[in-house]
Amino acid sequence: MSATRRTPTLVFIPCFSGAPWSAEQLAPYGEAPKRTLRLPEGIDDMERYADHVENAVADLDDYVLVGDSFGAVIALALATRRPRGLRALVLSGGFAADPVDSKPWKALMRAIGKARGPLYRQLTLRAHAHRLASPFDGEGQVPWNEARSRELFLVNTPAASFGARVRAAMTADYVDALGRVEVPTLLLTPSHDVLIGENASKVMLAGIPDAREVVLPRTGHMFRFSHPVTYAAAVENFLAAP
Repeated sequence: MSATRRTPTLVFIPCFSGAPWSAEQLAPYGEAPKRTLRLPEGIDDMERYADHVENAVADLDDYVLVGDSFGAVIALALATRRPRGLRALVLSGGFAADPVDSKPWKALMRAIGKARGPLYRQLTLRAHAHRLASPFDGEGQVPWNEARSRELFLVNTPAASFGARVRAAMTADYVDALGRVEVPTLLLTPSHDVLIGENASKVMLAGIPDAREVVLPRTGHMFRFSHPVTYAAAVENFLAAP
């Protein structure tokens, strides 16, 4: 960032698990002002998640939204409102509308989103962790695997909130509102992402006026967790650009 300008606060929005970004994930940003938050529970509407984040940044005059996965959609939803103080936008592993176009898979997602108890813990979370995985998860600064993804959700995500977020993700659609995003936007994309696919970033790149994409090689959907240093470097390079 320019030395003559105040450094904006980096606001980190959680993924589908709802858990705030960890100290390990925030550490690579050094002394930059930053904050994160936990997602509210049981909400099945993306606009209400955007309301939650908007309230959380109401005291900030200068900030950047950094949203990962589900959090990227929340950040996008808020950015389309053109909030005062928003200076830039970072969206990683996100989408403007539900990227799943397979009717059988949509039906399965609805079904597993209704699971509770042992069925949720043993079936839903194992299936979800498998969809999150990539061959490169073990290569990063923090080696990752399916078991760690499942544990993330076991610790942080009640079954009712998992199901509510499935509904929010499947009904969100900001494709026609992408032109309302008025700030420089980085689309940070992993090279391997079974969950989201390749088309989601293309839609946002075409629709957001000042968007650019950086694909991080040999990374997967969980790259914020497995490659926090690589991820942060891409964000900082973007913010340092003229």
